[in-house]
Amino acid sequence: MPGYNLFIETERLLIRPFKMEDIAPCYTMNLDKEVSRYTGDGGVVSKKEIERRIVEDVLGDYKKHGYGRLAVELKSERKFIGFTGLKYLEDLKEVDLGYRFMKEYWGKGIATESGSACLDLGFETLGLNKIIAMVLPQNLDSIRVLEKLNFEYENDIIEDNQLAKLYSVTKKIT
Repeated sequence: MPGYNLFIETERLLIRPFKMEDIAPCYTMNLDKEVSRYTGDGGVVSKKEIERRIVEDVLGDYKKHGYGRLAVELKSERKFIGFTGLKYLEDLKEVDLGYRFMKEYWGKGIATESGSACLDLGFETLGLNKIIAMVLPQNLDSIRVLEKLNFEYENDIIEDNQLAKLYSVTKKIT
């Protein structure tokens, strides 16, 4: 992996690069229709497709850009509970914050805590000036997370053949 230290530690979380051992729990997470309800996956992504996404897309992003989506563990449990991280979107020429967690970890501030750590990585380490996030309009919980992270609504866009809301946050100049 070029350049950046992709291991982040927060008060409760270990945020780290994906490993092959993350394929099985990531697949299990995506089988949950509530987890995948707003992702476009619909709980029907095969284990082989999850493996392809991790090996080609995520690990490929690490090689190409020096960063990408990252696995998340609770320090107290030391097991995969979801992912977070930044991804360069070639089609939009923007860096996107994304996250997805197993349902039993919802409502505990994990998306906000991990998202904040990723924004710090983007602004302080990667030197980004702007980070976007896209969310389906009906995903009110995710919209609340973005608002807690100081993202502001920009406009509606079509992403993966669905109407999505585009949010962004810019680096604070101090």
